[in-house]
Amino acid sequence: MQRNATYVLGFAAAVCVVCAVVVSTAAVALKDLQDANLSAYREQNVLEAAGFSQPGEPLVGQELAAAVARLDASVIDLATGDIDPDIDVSTFDQRRASTDPGSSHRVDANRARVMRVPNNALVYEVRDEAGALEMVVLPIEGKGLWSTLYGFVALDADLSTVRGLTYYEQKETAGLGGEVDNPRWKALWPGRQAFDAAGGMVLQVVKGQAGPVDQAPHEVDGISGATITSRSVTYMLQFWLGDTGFGPYLDRLREEVN
Repeated sequence: MQRNATYVLGFAAAVCVVCAVVVSTAAVALKDLQDANLSAYREQNVLEAAGFSQPGEPLVGQELAAAVARLDASVIDLATGDIDPDIDVSTFDQRRASTDPGSSHRVDANRARVMRVPNNALVYEVRDEAGALEMVVLPIEGKGLWSTLYGFVALDADLSTVRGLTYYEQKETAGLGGEVDNPRWKALWPGRQAFDAAGGMVLQVVKGQAGPVDQAPHEVDGISGATITSRSVTYMLQFWLGDTGFGPYLDRLREEVN
């Protein structure tokens, strides 16, 4: 009886070890592919926020290449808003930078629950053939109910009118907070105004229905049953479009377009 028990335990342990090795090997072998897929998905979300593609209809082939060619990616110094020419855009990892004490800094308590902000950030500008600014796409993030939401917001050349809002990573409750990825909800954002006449960031997700753009330029419908996630979207926009986030960068662009 003792021998049978020992055999069973030994066999179970061997199976566990083999499975662990297989899973670990697969994870390492597929990491580059997973990273590439995430990068491509993130890029599609940038294009969607910019209005180059429709929600759920990713671009492919020549259309994708043409749209990507219109995006001028730069790494900026968040404190000054100036482009940092010494950082390679192709290798810059903003999320990694935000967790590295050497390339980020702690910020005061805020409703977006952002703990650290990278010293530099990746932005995308779209300009016409004459070099005039058409829009800018900015990365945003903040805590929701269950997860950190990562996305992009695009602003037109007036740096107030929203072109689009997308989230490429979130783990909110499906059918509730997860509706931030619903094309119908994302379609409510274009045309809304982020700032008032005095320059204050006033755009917010409200409880219930806000109404069309012409009636509620500074409000967006709340997500039914997801009050905390809805508020979180407001808070992260307030944070990243404010002085602690992209405020200095937007101020520099305003000087340019005005």
